[in-house]
Amino acid sequence: MRQGKHLSVTLSKYGFIASFLAAPIILYSVFVVGPYAQAFQLAMTEWRGIGTPKWVGFANFERLFQDEVFWKAIQHHLVLLLALPLITIAIALFFAFMLNVGGGSRGGQRVGVRGSGFYRVVFFFPQVLAVAIIAVLFQTVYRPDESGLINGVLVKLGLDPIFFLINPNLALWSIIGVLVWQAVGFYVVLFSAGMASIPTEIYEAAELDGASRISMFFRVTIPLLWDTLQVAWVYLGIAAFDAFAIVAVLSVDSGGPDGATTVLAMEIYRNAFVYNRYGYASAMGVALFFLTLTFAALTLRVSKRESVEY
Repeated sequence: MRQGKHLSVTLSKYGFIASFLAAPIILYSVFVVGPYAQAFQLAMTEWRGIGTPKWVGFANFERLFQDEVFWKAIQHHLVLLLALPLITIAIALFFAFMLNVGGGSRGGQRVGVRGSGFYRVVFFFPQVLAVAIIAVLFQTVYRPDESGLINGVLVKLGLDPIFFLINPNLALWSIIGVLVWQAVGFYVVLFSAGMASIPTEIYEAAELDGASRISMFFRVTIPLLWDTLQVAWVYLGIAAFDAFAIVAVLSVDSGGPDGATTVLAMEIYRNAFVYNRYGYASAMGVALFFLTLTFAALTLRVSKRESVEY
C-alpha cells in the first residue's frame, strides 16, 4: 500500500515537471532541431530553389573539399580563431582589472582606478550599437582618402594614406580590429562580474606578501577567473566562425579584395542567394556547424582544469 502511494507521488511529480518541459521541448524541436535536420537533408541534394530537389548524396561535400574558396575561408577563420580571442581577452582582462582592483585598497575594499564608472559606460557603448551601424561607422574610419578619420590625420601630418580595406594584406586585420572593438566592452563586464566574486581578503593577503599589481593579475586574478576565461574563449571562437555582417558591409565586394576577407557565412550567402545553389550552400552550412561544434568541444576539453576553491 505504501509502495503504491509512493509510486503515485513519484509519477505525479514527474508528470508535473514534464508538463512544464513539454512546450519548450516541442518549440525547440520545431524551430531549432527541425531546420538543422532539413539543412542536413538539403546538403545531400542539388536544388536551385524551385522544383524538386535532386538527390546527389555526398557529391556536394566532395566538391566542397576541392573548392579553393572554401579553404581560403577556412584559413581566414583560423586567423580569426587565434587573433580575435587572444586580443579581445587580453584587452578586456586588463581593463576589467584596472576598473575593479587596479586602484588599490580604500577603506578595506579593493577599488578601481579613478573614473572607473565612466569608463565602464564608454567600454560597453559598442554593445548597444547594431552590427551594421558599427560596420558603416568604420567605413568612415577606414576611408582611403583624407575624408577618413585615420587617413585624414595621416594626410595632415604629411604621411601617405593607408588603404585598410583595399590592401589584401591589411583588409582581414582591419576587420579583426573592428570585431575586437565591438566585443571588448561585453567581456570587460563579464570579467568584472567574475572579479567581483573574488574575496578581497585574497588580494589583501597577496599585497601583504609584497605582490605587485602585475603579480596579483597573473597569480591571483587569472587563476580565479579561469572558468570565465574558458567561456569567453568559446564565445569568441563562435563569433570568429561568423563575422558575416561586418564582412558583408565593411569589406570590398563582400569578402574582397580578391577574397582576402571572405568567411564561410559569406560564401553560404553567396552560393544560396546569388548563385541559387541551395544544396551546396547547405553543405557549407553543415561543415560550418561541425567546425563550430568541434572547436567548442576541443576548447572545453583542452582548457579543462581543476576548479580553484576559496
